[in-house]
Amino acid sequence: MALRTRIRRHLGALLGSPLVAESASFGTAKAPGTSRNVPGELNGRQEAILLLQVAASIEHALMVEYLFAGHSLGGSQVPDSHRMTVGRWRETILGIAKEEMGHLMTIQNVLRCIGGPISLDRDDYPWDSEFYPFPFELEPLTRQSLAKYVYTESPGPDAFSGPEADEIHALAVKGSGNGTVHRVGALYARLEDLFSDPDLVPDGAFREDTFPFQANWDEWGRGYQSGARGNSTGGMMPHTPDLLILPVTARTDVLSALDKIAKQGEAATSASDSEPSHFARFLRIFREFPRDAGWTPSRNVAINPVVADQSGSETYSSDYSVISDAHAIGWAHLFNVRYRLLLVSLLHAFEYPSNLSERSELTPRGLLIHSTFGEMYNLRALSDILMDIPIAPGVPETAGPPFQMPYTMKLPVDLIDRWNLHLDLLESSRKLIHYLQGIPGQRHAVYLRGLSDIDAHLSGSIHNVADGIQRQSPITLSR
Repeated sequence: MALRTRIRRHLGALLGSPLVAESASFGTAKAPGTSRNVPGELNGRQEAILLLQVAASIEHALMVEYLFAGHSLGGSQVPDSHRMTVGRWRETILGIAKEEMGHLMTIQNVLRCIGGPISLDRDDYPWDSEFYPFPFELEPLTRQSLAKYVYTESPGPDAFSGPEADEIHALAVKGSGNGTVHRVGALYARLEDLFSDPDLVPDGAFREDTFPFQANWDEWGRGYQSGARGNSTGGMMPHTPDLLILPVTARTDVLSALDKIAKQGEAATSASDSEPSHFARFLRIFREFPRDAGWTPSRNVAINPVVADQSGSETYSSDYSVISDAHAIGWAHLFNVRYRLLLVSLLHAFEYPSNLSERSELTPRGLLIHSTFGEMYNLRALSDILMDIPIAPGVPETAGPPFQMPYTMKLPVDLIDRWNLHLDLLESSRKLIHYLQGIPGQRHAVYLRGLSDIDAHLSGSIHNVADGIQRQSPITLSR
């Protein structure tokens, strides 16, 4: 049964009912022939975990959609007089994607605190519900796609209405295949209502002892303050907020974290406010975006690029663009392997407690955090490479990063096998690098050689960890 089907089974009842404290469950239905409600399968804490997993999948999806849109901006088709402006848009959108990563991390902290599983999964083919913003789509930035981003991050009709809001909503609906579009804020409002009720989520559900295992700013912040990183043009809106990476140990922490995430996304702020929201930043770009100027800010990138298995047995609908150029296929597979390495490193990091007294790179958790950031930089480089390679021989349309999810997002049971998974992925990457290096006239040979050298060092560090586990002795990583 598909991920969306399993979630929808519970969401259907949840969305049809208000919060019902007496039943400690959202999902209730009348028993045939009686006036009594039949309790749903989930109690309040389990429903909180379900909604947090929905929130995580949405934050993950928005993050990669924004990354794709941001990397699509630029290129030789942009007139010289507009390149600084387009560069500013690119940095703004990539900055918002980084903040979505912070939201994703904070949601994991809340899950950890209330005893839920870490959730980095997302559906490649999202479905409509009250909470999912719009069907998942990797596409270059246009006024239509930008309208979807403005609407889903908007604060609602009471704070944003009028002719401009109506135009944006109409464009967003059109960009969603004339389906429905939803605001992300509705989900966070529901979560805040749920966590505010101790009859639904009791005080005993919050575990303070999970704090050392949660993500924190000191380890994960890395200077991402006020949009400082990735802002080479200085074009960020003034007072761009910090990443939100918020550990939680109690109800008040969770409610504060959910409120901050919601406000960073949807607050009706403007360029003059202290911390412009995602909504405010997307709205400014929308107002500046050309209508019919005779030029486009985005490259000619394929929508929803995918790399299929070489047997040709996979079939995709016309909504997807299958990468068929041999050069692009190799880079797309390499991108997917590095994307999985990032997700595995992030997932694995939550298995180890923080130890800030030690040099972070010399601890297993520190190595995983360091690797996660390394993969962020790799995905950025690989995205730009793929946006410059034809998706098929002899066509002007370029490939773009596929962001395809792996077959599983579960870690192996045994500790040693979790580290072996990293080694397996590095081995897959090594083979793809070797293939790409063998292509005549390879324009990115320097990057591939550097990536190979970094992977060799990383592999050595992981072997040290694995050897320490097998010896059951303290682990010291190679410097």
